[in-house]
Amino acid sequence: MARKMKAPHPFIEVPDFKTAREMIEYGHIKAGDQKQYVYLETRTKERTKTFNEVWYDTVGLGQNLYMRGLSGKKVAILSDNSYYWIACFYSILTGKYTVIPLDAKLMDDDIIDIMRRSHCNAIYYSDDFATTVEKLKKADGVCLTEYIKISDFYELIEAGHADIKAGNKCYLDEPPLPEDIATIVFTSGTTGKSKGVMLSHKNIMSSAVSSARLIQGHHAIGFLPMNHTFAWASALFLVNVFSGWGYICRSLKDIPQDMKKYHPQNIAGVPLLIETIYKTIWRTAEKSGKAEKLRKGIKLSNFLREKLGIDIRRKLFKEVIDGLGGELEYIVIGGAYLDPVYEKGLSDLGVEVFNGYGTTECSPGITISTYENYKFGSCGKPMGCEIKIKDPDEDGVGEICVKGDNVMVGYFEDPEATASVFDGDWFKTGDFGYIDEDGFLFYVGRKKNLIVLSNGKNVSPEELEDQLTRLDYVKEVIVSEEDNLITAEFYLDEELCPDAKERIKEDVKKYNATLPTYKRILQIKTRDTEFPKTTSLKIKRKYKEDIKA
Repeated sequence: MARKMKAPHPFIEVPDFKTAREMIEYGHIKAGDQKQYVYLETRTKERTKTFNEVWYDTVGLGQNLYMRGLSGKKVAILSDNSYYWIACFYSILTGKYTVIPLDAKLMDDDIIDIMRRSHCNAIYYSDDFATTVEKLKKADGVCLTEYIKISDFYELIEAGHADIKAGNKCYLDEPPLPEDIATIVFTSGTTGKSKGVMLSHKNIMSSAVSSARLIQGHHAIGFLPMNHTFAWASALFLVNVFSGWGYICRSLKDIPQDMKKYHPQNIAGVPLLIETIYKTIWRTAEKSGKAEKLRKGIKLSNFLREKLGIDIRRKLFKEVIDGLGGELEYIVIGGAYLDPVYEKGLSDLGVEVFNGYGTTECSPGITISTYENYKFGSCGKPMGCEIKIKDPDEDGVGEICVKGDNVMVGYFEDPEATASVFDGDWFKTGDFGYIDEDGFLFYVGRKKNLIVLSNGKNVSPEELEDQLTRLDYVKEVIVSEEDNLITAEFYLDEELCPDAKERIKEDVKKYNATLPTYKRILQIKTRDTEFPKTTSLKIKRKYKEDIKA
């Protein structure tokens, strides 16, 4: 059943921005001397940047790029998350340039390959990547002409402003157009070479504006890798619309203490974040002897809400919410399947989880849950685009397809790959799902992950993983097919449950009894370390192509 909730804050009107320049400049004009970003310049030295200061830095850097003859050219960024990354990103997006955001976790050979294939002209880089840059300078086929050190940040800005004062305002006088290619994002392909997703200003603003009109927020903590499009909507664009501010988290391990210090109203992340928060809450409650009291509180709270329309969650569970900073109202989640148990579990405690669905090729937003349209287990409804299910089976499950201004221009210099993912105007996501009678999208799994058994049966590993991670001592699990057997590999919490490796066999046996024969897990493996992950915290799966390679 769909739920409608009242948003805790009044919604503001969002202009119809056509370029990133319009949105970023809007933040500067509207918010002025209000703080925009807070970050640690050193391990202990905190610094704040206002909207005016961010705009000043953006303009200075943008003009400096023009001085270097880079108008109409491609500029990459190679750095870990920082305020300086954001300012460099803004400087490229607000001019007649194309930004190539690089994954700082890539191997040097992969970075060289992307620079070679993209014909990139310039690169911003931090000192941490000086060795990589030296390799780039010597690599065949790399056509970079400008290597711009981020450590020269303020000198670059002042040189740009000096040029503007001298009457050279080309950067300011030549804003980007909606159809211009704003960015080329190289996907983190698991097999073969990554593909360069070309997104225009119209594409990324379609997604950003739709997000802003559906999910409105205030102060936040940002920790997602900034080279990912999900981070742009959650941390880099919408802050300019809402005049809110964001703390730039240095490391994932700092999140718990940062939440308590900076009291975010919202955060954005991947399902692993939700699972970790939820399990930590209950583990803490069990250790402190308060678990039973918490269960009774949830039962009372749900009765009052459902039967009498009285919501006392944030008062009743104040101790839990204080542990999350005290002001957290919602978490936006994307990137992978989210178990509804965690979604409902946090909602019961007074923190809403807005699950969304998207892909880099769609800038990235496709659907989102909101206060107005919410259904546990779903990814919400379309945000400024159309969706349909291609070739649905008897359960309505088929490939999710998307049409709208958020859909990419195409893959860079790869017309065959571009043609393969389009069916007319419809972009084929490669994901399976279904749309219910109320128009909510439900994600089932990745087409590439689908297990096809020799008997012709198809099994979604995400469905099985979803259930298995509900075991409190299961930290991570991957389900795959090996020799035509459905296999589950576990990373277990042996501190919580010393006999976990024995216990998992019995629990899988019990779970199998609830499944059709063809879905049953017939092989169990355990590991002593967590699974390797992408920079967006998704577990790296192995495919048959990888194993053969």
